[in-house]
Amino acid sequence: MPSPLSQRTIHITAADPVLILGPNDRNLRALRELFPKLNLLARGEELRVTGPGEDVDVFMERFDQLQRHVVTYHELPQKVMEDIMTDRAKENMAEEGTEGQDVIVHGNHGLRVKARSPNQRRMVEAIAHHDMVFAIGPAGTGKTYTAVALAVRALKDRQVRRIVLTRPAVEAGENLGFLPGDLREKLDPYLQPLYDALRDMLPPMKLDEYLATGVIQIAPLAFMRGRTLDHAFVILDEAQNASLPQLKMFLTRMGRDAKFIITGDATQVDLPDRVRSGLLPAVEHLRGVKGVAIIELDEKDVIRHELVVRVIAAFREIEENRPPASARKKKASPKGQ
Repeated sequence: MPSPLSQRTIHITAADPVLILGPNDRNLRALRELFPKLNLLARGEELRVTGPGEDVDVFMERFDQLQRHVVTYHELPQKVMEDIMTDRAKENMAEEGTEGQDVIVHGNHGLRVKARSPNQRRMVEAIAHHDMVFAIGPAGTGKTYTAVALAVRALKDRQVRRIVLTRPAVEAGENLGFLPGDLREKLDPYLQPLYDALRDMLPPMKLDEYLATGVIQIAPLAFMRGRTLDHAFVILDEAQNASLPQLKMFLTRMGRDAKFIITGDATQVDLPDRVRSGLLPAVEHLRGVKGVAIIELDEKDVIRHELVVRVIAAFREIEENRPPASARKKKASPKGQ
């Protein structure tokens, strides 16, 4: 016996109806395809659902999950919507098992930004219990990306009012010469990795809005002088290219209810020969200070191409004035082989 018809009205007040139903009702059309037995009629903040009672009940339950997702993450990628409305979200979480606990923030197009190594997980735990965290390690260990994800999560959860991202404007071995354009255009090449991470984690329109209104600020380290950073999540990236006085200037910008993450790779200093990096001296003197955490990442945390691990090991041999591994193997081989 077919289920009797039922009619229910959903009042979309917890989030922007356009964000849920999509521009020009794009998501609404997708919902109609996912639930062909239902008649879905949207008017302003109301969505009228008509159809077999069992189907309506299922739709109501899953649409409530959909609204909660939008309230939490302020976005609704197509894949996430389909997963929720077809109940695949629970299946995905079951497949991920305990890995679901490592998700820091949900990014664009269904991206789940996770802590993907033991020391990245230590970064996540450290920022929960400390106001200042140093993350030191080689290239490819996800220091910057994890830090930006933590900042975006704090902003979405309203733990902070703004994000401030900064880097020393130091050339990585090249002489870039005169750069055309206004101040932002001149500085953007130095700050591009920060923009790249943000674009993975925030919808383009929301990111543009945050940048325009100052909710997210990206600036070179020199621009931090004289500021007091209250209610902010602040990241200093490439800190190995800051001198000790610059680091002192930056660290003393911390205001009330602020979180600071300082990332750096002590093996890739791009400062002039006459200028000493202040990163390692600062870390050593702040080690053990209450409220400060030091996370040291290594090759086991590298999440880029597997060759990056081998490159790091090879260059360490150069820095330590050791013969290459291939030469050591030949020397150890018995004669005549």
